Amino acid sequence: MTEAIRIVLVDTSHPGNIGASARAMKNMGLSSLVLVRPQAYPDPEATARASGAAGLLARASVLPSIDAAIAGCGLVLGTSARRRNANWRMLDAREAASELLATGRTRPAAVLFGSERNGLANDELARCHALIQIPADPEYESLNLAQAVQIVCYEIMMAERGPAVPPEPVSPPAGTEDMAALHRHLDAVLERIGFMHPGNAAQLRPRLERFLARAVPDEKEVRILRGLLAAIERRSTIPGE
Repeated sequence: MTEAIRIVLVDTSHPGNIGASARAMKNMGLSSLVLVRPQAYPDPEATARASGAAGLLARASVLPSIDAAIAGCGLVLGTSARRRNANWRMLDAREAASELLATGRTRPAAVLFGSERNGLANDELARCHALIQIPADPEYESLNLAQAVQIVCYEIMMAERGPAVPPEPVSPPAGTEDMAALHRHLDAVLERIGFMHPGNAAQLRPRLERFLARAVPDEKEVRILRGLLAAIERRSTIPGE
């Protein structure tokens, strides 16, 4: 589906940003780059900054207008460095990625990135169904063009992969009875070696219990810990015993 999503760079002034954007796209599995009125392209610096994505860059479409770039698209999103008035539907990059992929199943979709200095003009924004804003530190909100392309492409890649599914555990998680037995065994060993005593038990015991709970050990791991404690018991001696 990502082949149906066009990354459209409009009036890009610096050829290095074109090459770096191509590299960002290839990193994230996108391949459709469209250049509208680039000020310097083709250019050796664009090729150099593309690095391993020179092939993607060479296949880029160079078009005279945004209308040509978005022809046939079912969804067009524009990027904006600042929040617009309430007439605009604003998305973050993650929300935008989901909508782009949904549209890409049946029709092409496009993301427009304006020039480095001025962004997208009002008449260009008027061609968009919604705007993407990438949150940043209010004290320095300016993102480099290729950085913005990288963030949007990353979210598209992650949305296509879907939610992470944890792998099936090799061993079942330890049950409450196993954990209770582990805690009793640990208390006994720590008391035996003098690490836990009446002076610190009230604070130490719950801290250790929380620590083990965060680890979410499985049955095999609990058996390993119990074996370790048993080995400590066998090797430890108490004066007078």
